Amino acid sequence: MSTPFDEQIEELQATYRAQLEQIGELQRRMREVSGTATAKAQAMKVTVGPQGELTAVEFPTNAYRRMTPKELADLVVSTVQEARAKATAELAQVMTPHLPEGLDAEHLLRGTADVGRLMPRDPAMPEAVREYVDQGRISRDTGDGPRIAHN
Repeated sequence: MSTPFDEQIEELQATYRAQLEQIGELQRRMREVSGTATAKAQAMKVTVGPQGELTAVEFPTNAYRRMTPKELADLVVSTVQEARAKATAELAQVMTPHLPEGLDAEHLLRGTADVGRLMPRDPAMPEAVREYVDQGRISRDTGDGPRIAHN
């Protein structure tokens, strides 16, 4: 025996399954993100994954052999930073269509996004709840239904 809600429930389930599939695809795309940077004079090339983890280091030329340890260390750091910036930009590009309007994905990934501004300072709620939150009690009746006093 079917009910009037069966069709709505099936539609909700189909929508839910489609959203799960989209989330799975988004996660797959996020895992595939990488960033590659090549240092000046092709002294080194690095690749990082979506979390900025170093996944490959190459020395296409022998240029690194003429560097002092400090020069090589500085080159490694700056090249990895460049690769991480590229990976972050690519990850942001993948994520942006799935974020609320006004939320910058690169700022979110760097931990500098102001996510607090996406939430209302004064959230919508029934008047009885607002009164309880503001005053710690609810009056007995205000004409729109019974209310219980909490002291």
